[in-house]
Amino acid sequence: MSEGAQFRELIFIRPILKEKMWGGTRISEFGIAFSSSHVGECWAVSAHPCGDCTAVSSQLREQKLSELWKNHHELFGAEKSGPFPLMVKIIDAAQDLSLQVHPDDEYAGIHENGSLGKTECWYVLDAKKDASLIIGHNASSKDEARKLIEEKKWAEFIREVPVRKGDFFFIEPGTVHAIKNGILVLETQQSSDVTYRLYDYDRLCDGKPRELHIQQSLDVISAPFKDCAPPMLGLETVNRSLKKLAGCTFFTVWKADICGAETVVQDQNYMIVTVIEGSGFADEQKIAKGSSFIIPSAYGSVRFSGTMQLIISSS
Repeated sequence: MSEGAQFRELIFIRPILKEKMWGGTRISEFGIAFSSSHVGECWAVSAHPCGDCTAVSSQLREQKLSELWKNHHELFGAEKSGPFPLMVKIIDAAQDLSLQVHPDDEYAGIHENGSLGKTECWYVLDAKKDASLIIGHNASSKDEARKLIEEKKWAEFIREVPVRKGDFFFIEPGTVHAIKNGILVLETQQSSDVTYRLYDYDRLCDGKPRELHIQQSLDVISAPFKDCAPPMLGLETVNRSLKKLAGCTFFTVWKADICGAETVVQDQNYMIVTVIEGSGFADEQKIAKGSSFIIPSAYGSVRFSGTMQLIISSS
């Protein structure tokens, strides 16, 4: 596609799979084939250097998302500085993930070679009976947090919450958290791969414990933890059928339930769409559970038809 060319095509994305010691096989339920029994993450839409997805749409075939962001800013609303800002993942926790925390932009920029921080949110795609997540902690101060961590009093330190399919959680930088076993989530996040591990259950990977990041974690932990509902700031849309799940400085996330036909006006710089249930069509393109694509700027309206659930995000 040449600079300034007229473009009206949905940008379908080829996902990247990541094997994890805690991963399983459930990402195959999203129409993605693999042979491993430990796939923990599907980077469905990403331009991060650790996983730069490619476009599979006809005019853009085999171009990296980072290249499109850099060279064809007109697809994303306007010329942008910095990296593509968002990442969308499907996470399959067959075992508990480590107890962890993420930095904000300021800390990551200074200590992680200019990386973005990591604000994220989870839409729970499925959860086993009596499943739970770790979100937050019980320490009243950073000093108490340090003491509980150093003494490895994890049961006293962590805050566990029950979870079921359809729940939604917003995770700010500084929040201690962990996805536990039996949970499948769609994660929308800043484009960052910076994670500080506090505790990894003394597991071994290739015969050795995985690296912990105690001091970095203590630097960024918010204490005391303040539980709050997902923020509802961010972007607005004319589409009344889109239910806002969260809106913050970095992204806005909506959910759409399609039953029959629904027209969605593309009124953002761009829209990232992932089908989380069902199947149907986006204009003339067949889509199904696991399909991820970008509706570029100035595309106009998209006619969705079928029975399906979509998670849509923009920045």
